[in-house]
Amino acid sequence: MAEKNAFISHYSKDDEHIQKLKGLLGGKDYTLKNSSIDSTKPNAAKNEDYIKSMLRDRIRWASTVVVLVGPRTHTRDWVNWEIDQAQKMGKRIVGVYINGAIGENIPEKLKEYGNALVGWTADNIIGAIEGTINTFINPDGSDWKSPYTIGRETC
Repeated sequence: MAEKNAFISHYSKDDEHIQKLKGLLGGKDYTLKNSSIDSTKPNAAKNEDYIKSMLRDRIRWASTVVVLVGPRTHTRDWVNWEIDQAQKMGKRIVGVYINGAIGENIPEKLKEYGNALVGWTADNIIGAIEGTINTFINPDGSDWKSPYTIGRETC
């Protein structure tokens, strides 16, 4: 059985997908230990500096930050902030589409700093977390083109 420490960055309305993700990977004998704040360990803190400090510690503990990409994830400032922190700490950053996501729903910081973006299949998610998959795809499985890729031309 493989086990991985991860911080699952998500929009609070997509919280149900955290347990679904853990269940999906559990079917492959892969345990994902999550340090993010979710419905299983809620936090009522209101002080932004305290919240940021707590989240930094939880991101630091994780080896990988998994970003659940749903229809409204890209509108959440906290998700982009968490991705930014993960990048500063040198963490692997993996996006996973949940049902209803479209290519335009990708958070800006995931586009900029992500290592992989995959669909909702256990093999793809495990491959992205383990670093054997390092590409971005669209929700339909086609290749995704990064706006940060610099094209080369012959002079």
